[in-house]
Amino acid sequence: MQECDLLVIGAGAAGIAAARAGLAAGRRVQVLEARPRPGGRVVTDHRLGLPFDLGAVWLHAAERNPLVPLARGLGVALVDADRARREVTFVGDRRADAAEAAEYDAAFARLEALAAEAAVAGGPDRPVAAIAPRGGTWDASVAAWHGSVIAGWELEGISLHDFAATSLEGRNLLPAGGFGTLLARLADGLPIGFGAKVDRLAWGGGWAVAEGAFGTLRARAVVCTLPTTLLAAGDALRFDPPLPDAVVAAAAGLPMGAVLKVGFRAAGEDRLDLPDFCSVDRRIEPGEPMVTMTAWQHGLPLLTCWLGGAAAAALEAAGDAAAEAYMQDELARRFGGRARAALAPGAVVSDWLRDPLARGVYSHARVGQAGARAVLARPLAEGRLCLAGEACHASLAGTVAGAWLSGEAAAAAALAAMPA
Repeated sequence: MQECDLLVIGAGAAGIAAARAGLAAGRRVQVLEARPRPGGRVVTDHRLGLPFDLGAVWLHAAERNPLVPLARGLGVALVDADRARREVTFVGDRRADAAEAAEYDAAFARLEALAAEAAVAGGPDRPVAAIAPRGGTWDASVAAWHGSVIAGWELEGISLHDFAATSLEGRNLLPAGGFGTLLARLADGLPIGFGAKVDRLAWGGGWAVAEGAFGTLRARAVVCTLPTTLLAAGDALRFDPPLPDAVVAAAAGLPMGAVLKVGFRAAGEDRLDLPDFCSVDRRIEPGEPMVTMTAWQHGLPLLTCWLGGAAAAALEAAGDAAAEAYMQDELARRFGGRARAALAPGAVVSDWLRDPLARGVYSHARVGQAGARAVLARPLAEGRLCLAGEACHASLAGTVAGAWLSGEAAAAAALAAMPA
C-alpha cells in the first residue's frame, strides 16, 4: 500500500490547483486521474489541425482570475476578447441595422438591471424567468443568451438568487494556443497517475484509503473534484461511509447544464465577410433555440457554433453527424449557400453529456438551491475530505477560475487537518 499526505482525485483545474498548493506546502501529493490527460472539462483539441477548445474558452473576470498571472508567467499571450470582439446579429437573413442593435443592447441591460434589483430586494427564490421581460422584440434572444448560451440551461430552471450571486464582471481574456493547452502546462511536473479511476474511497478513519485498478493508496487527507452529476448519482465513486445526505442533496441541486460545440475549419480563403474575433447570433422567437458562433479567433481559420440548454442535450443525443448537419443548416440560414463551400467537411463535435466522467458542462443552481454551493464546499471529517470544483465557488461558479480557487481552498482545509 502506497502512502501520501494529500490525495487529489481528478486532474482538472481544481485538482491541479490543489496539487500545486500541497506541493508548495512541502507535502507528499498524489493525483489520481481517470482520464489519460489533465484538464478535465478544459481541453484543446487539434483534430482540425489547429487549437479548438472543446470545453472552456475564456478567462472570465480577469481582474480577479488567478489564472491570468499564471498564464502571463508562462509567457502565454492573452487577448482582451471584449475589445477584440466584433458582434454581428442577423434578423432573418440580413444583418441587424444600428437601431436594431441599440434595441438589443437595451434589452440586455434591462434584464441585467431587473436581476440586480431583485437581488437587492431579496425575498424568496424564484426562477430567473419570473423577472425576465417578455413580449419585446429582443426579449427571447436576451433570455436565451443568459440562459442556454451562458448558463447552459433555460432561465425557467435557474435560481434567481444564484444567478445574481454568480453574475460575472470584468474582462474576458483568450489565451493563445487554447485554454486546454494552458491548463496542461500548469499540470506539468505534478505527480499525476493517469487512467487511475478511484472506485472506492474509505474516508471514515484517521487515514483515507483509495482503491481502484491502480491498487491501493492511503492518504492523510483527500481533495475530491468529481462533478456534481457524479456526486449526485453515486455510481462513479463509492464513498465509505456514504457522503452525508445534505451533501448529496446539494450536488443534486447543482446540476450540470448542456452545451454542444461544433468546430469547422475554413476550406479556403472565404471568411464569410466576418472579421477576426467575430461573434455571430440572430434574433429568435420565443421557444426557438439560439445558436451563437465565434469566427476566426486569433486569426485562425476556425468557426465555432455553440448551442446550449435542452436543445443542445437533444442534439448531442442525436449524434455527431446530426449536430454537424444542424449547424450547417444554421450557417446557410445566415450566409446562404456560400457557407457550405466556405467550410470544410469533417467538423469536430463536443460530447460532454455523453462523457461518463462529466455528464454535463458546468453547474447551475435549481430554484431554492442557491445555498447548495456552500454546503458542497464545506470540509468533511474536520478537513480530511474536501470537495472542490467550479460548483463549490460562491461567485465564480461555472468558470475555470472558480474551480481553481475552490481547489486551493480545499487544499488549505485539507492541509490544516494534517499533523505538522
